[in-house]
Amino acid sequence: MINWVLVFLVFALVAGLLGFTGIAGVATEIAKIIFFIFIVLFVLSVLVNGLKKSKIR
Repeated sequence: MINWVLVFLVFALVAGLLGFTGIAGVATEIAKIIFFIFIVLFVLSVLVNGLKKSKIR
């Protein structure tokens, strides 16, 4: 998932350099959304993994 964030970020940077501000803005927003989804899923997986390990002990 973090790969998609990087792809959209690079796409936004290239579009911004070429003057396609509308496309760059949309790509930036998509990258932000995917990044925050990634962060939420990462935190959830860390919490779930921590709970599983605490139950085993």
